[in-house]
Amino acid sequence: MLVDDSVQDKRYSHFIELVKLQYSGAEHGLIRGIGIVNLVHSAGSQKDFYPIDYRIYAPEQDGKTKNEHFSEMVINAVYAKKIKAQRILFDSWYASAENFKLVHRLGLIFFTTLKSNRMVSLSKEGGWIHLNEIDWTTERLKHGVMVKLKELPFKVVATDGNIDWVITNCPDETLTTQVAQEASDVRWQIEELHRGLKQLTGIEKCQCRKGRHSQRNHIACCYHAWLSLKVKAKALGKTLYQTKDDLLSEYLRAELNTPRIQAFNPA
Repeated sequence: MLVDDSVQDKRYSHFIELVKLQYSGAEHGLIRGIGIVNLVHSAGSQKDFYPIDYRIYAPEQDGKTKNEHFSEMVINAVYAKKIKAQRILFDSWYASAENFKLVHRLGLIFFTTLKSNRMVSLSKEGGWIHLNEIDWTTERLKHGVMVKLKELPFKVVATDGNIDWVITNCPDETLTTQVAQEASDVRWQIEELHRGLKQLTGIEKCQCRKGRHSQRNHIACCYHAWLSLKVKAKALGKTLYQTKDDLLSEYLRAELNTPRIQAFNPA
């Protein structure tokens, strides 16, 4: 399972409900928009992935944080949807002690990233240090290093932070840095979903002001449209973008051959 959030850009909208100022990873800064937290089920790298849940981030309406949406969706996926996934991937925004404990209680193996200033302990004698203060020996570069995070009762493996600090509770003692990084890289698929929703379905285009009956319905329809394209593209052996372009190309060819609206009056 993959968890991440996306902001639907509404920077020029000042009267649309659900729009608020929030951080956008795509823009690397604060913008006005509608935040959505997504939960995706993936069959692994280079394989199929599908959204199985999403929540609109609207704390003014429901009082819930993104981390609360995270926990609700994960619990619902395991107990209600009966998802059999063994791993869950998310970024540092959701790497809280509460989320780690929840995932661990659910029997899931997590792979996530941490910021370099996160405090860890390598041993009781060594006390607490920042992640970027770890001394990376040859052995640690290959297999990672066991660390303890504050407020967590179990140890995790941290891999080399040259690119990202990847951390996991995987119990496999033979786990290598490369395997952990490859497992974490699958999280890129959820970015493909975010990009596809924006480029193929027009999820950001709705300018209706009402949040309950207009914006929420529009967003739900966009997810259905993306899923329909995904299923059709798989059947045709094409990408989502090729599938949509083919639909438009056939329409344009038909209109050029037999236009329904004549440019000139035959008479």
